[in-house]
Amino acid sequence: MADVTYSSYLDLDRILSAQHPQSDAHDEMLFIIVHQASELWLKLCIHELFAARDCIRADTLRPAFKMLARVARAQGQLIQSWDVLSTMTPHDYSTLRPHLGGSSGFQSAQYRMMEFLLGGRNPDMITMHEAVPEVAAELREELTRPSLYAEAVALLARRGFAVPDKVLRRPHAEGWDHTSEVEAAWAEIYRDPQTHWDLYELAEKLVDLEYHFQRWRFGHLKTVERIIGFKRGTGGTPGVPYLAGVLKQAFFPELLSVRTAL
Repeated sequence: MADVTYSSYLDLDRILSAQHPQSDAHDEMLFIIVHQASELWLKLCIHELFAARDCIRADTLRPAFKMLARVARAQGQLIQSWDVLSTMTPHDYSTLRPHLGGSSGFQSAQYRMMEFLLGGRNPDMITMHEAVPEVAAELREELTRPSLYAEAVALLARRGFAVPDKVLRRPHAEGWDHTSEVEAAWAEIYRDPQTHWDLYELAEKLVDLEYHFQRWRFGHLKTVERIIGFKRGTGGTPGVPYLAGVLKQAFFPELLSVRTAL
């Protein structure tokens, strides 16, 4: 192993030569690197979320807490990336936009996978990934498995909380809808955290993920609004109106509504 160097271990030659600007625009390097770095952080998030889901399924929550906390920290890096990208002005972006073709952040398969993992599931969203069959197949496969939140709710049932069978048997491919019984289970945990401390901590770790994901979405919205206003995005995407709409979507609705019920 003595011949392993910092550069060879990290494969820096390939990473640092993976930027291929399509224009002479100075800010295209910024645009490329911000998005490439975001994809790397998303890769880490997905790696940790897959493992955390396995731990929740096995009712070994302590390792899951570390993984979920790490995802929240990585989400912080994703949020801060908008601060860097927002140094681009409308004029700066206009010089490179014609060279982006039909490419769009909506085509990020890793972003979609993270949404699916957390429970934001819409099978129709796979359509935009069909151009890469193996990616579309991975996303469809994910929809056959319980989401991270579905596993958490299943754990509540195994711990003796009154979660209806209809909730436990809901199709994995569907998005999660609020149910009063699941909210009541979380309320019982929140009212007596000392008795249910690990489940209480699990709930708060999940709320952290929701909170940071919504902050990331808000940062995306405000950065797009700052740079292109209300114009349509690349590839014909709706831009700001769509981003404003998804801010209203929750991955873990009962963990938000329970706060009103307490």
